[in-house]
Amino acid sequence: MKGEMGLKGEKGEPGGGYYDPRYGGGAVGSPGAPGPQLHLVALNSPQTGGMRGISGADFLCFSQAQSIGMKGTFRAFLSSKLEDLNSIVYSSNRENIPIVNLKDEVLFESWNDIFSNGRMKDDVSIYSFDGKDVLRDRTWPEKMMWHGSTGGGQRHVDNYCEAWRVGERAVTGMASPLQSRSLLQQNSGSCSSSYVVLCIENSYIRDSRRR
Repeated sequence: MKGEMGLKGEKGEPGGGYYDPRYGGGAVGSPGAPGPQLHLVALNSPQTGGMRGISGADFLCFSQAQSIGMKGTFRAFLSSKLEDLNSIVYSSNRENIPIVNLKDEVLFESWNDIFSNGRMKDDVSIYSFDGKDVLRDRTWPEKMMWHGSTGGGQRHVDNYCEAWRVGERAVTGMASPLQSRSLLQQNSGSCSSSYVVLCIENSYIRDSRRR
């Protein structure tokens, strides 16, 4: 499986890649045990706004992460009725821990960076749990991602597909075009649309990948 190939530290595969010594990894340009980091990964297929609520979306994130041997707890990158998006990651992990993709390439310097007009690093992609490049793969014809939030990461109560339970055309949810390289652009989309759903590892644990 793709999630296990990188255990050999191969360039471009999960578990390998280039680690910044500021984060406790090996020398840049060589594989090594990464320092603290949180993974941001997409579900393997697009979803309408009807995801059986936030618990249904969280379960998809959890099960797909488990299927490739990732041990961390993954939550859907969505605001919900009971929790704002910006509070999903544990407070102790919101600063000074980089947000990385499936290949351990840095997307954002920290969780809080996402909510302060942060943009993804240039030339770094978001991958699904099964290794597809979301911005290039045809699995996602529309390069939009659901978030249901304000620009600051609070729930957008009129635009989150009725707490992610409704996939009807007449209902709307807040989404962001991934081409903007910002995760919180304020675009309202029909909940019948099939968009990207991201999953975030909500706390750092050492050796989060299966050995």
